[in-house]
Amino acid sequence: MADKMIYAVYDDPEVLKSAARTAVTAGLKVSDVYSPFPVHGLDPIIGVKRTRLGIVSFMFGLTGLSLALLGMSYFMIWDWPMNIGGKPSFSLYQNLPAFIPVAFEFTVLCAAHGMAITYLIRNKTLPGMPARNPDPRSTDDKFVMELRTSANPGRNAEDIVSVLRGTPASEINERSSH
Repeated sequence: MADKMIYAVYDDPEVLKSAARTAVTAGLKVSDVYSPFPVHGLDPIIGVKRTRLGIVSFMFGLTGLSLALLGMSYFMIWDWPMNIGGKPSFSLYQNLPAFIPVAFEFTVLCAAHGMAITYLIRNKTLPGMPARNPDPRSTDDKFVMELRTSANPGRNAEDIVSVLRGTPASEINERSSH
């Protein structure tokens, strides 16, 4: 049996949240929602888990801090020690206060660049990755809820559409997955 995707289009974010509650209460799993802006409170309704991007950002920052300290230790202590302002160049520990601004900036640089690249990869928006938006109006003023028959075992497309007809959707579209 071919996987079918059902798209319900809504005009208002509060109506979308109400329709999502209705669908979840009826035992349906919402696959995705496309909207022109974040709809606060929708994630727990459709079962989206809390993101781990904060942990990833911390790891990128920690990598940047480690690289900065390792690089400054090598460049300023071992490779080419210089007496700048009478500061001793015997160990990283003695020079650490002078290295704090550079270490902070490199931490921020690595965290920012790492998160930008992670964002593009995670959302599949890097050049060459195909964009997937079922309705271009979802970038302007419409809210589109996607339900898949493969994500709702034991339910066929007609069952899903009948549940969605009980919501104030402005239109309901059905497509086969390729």
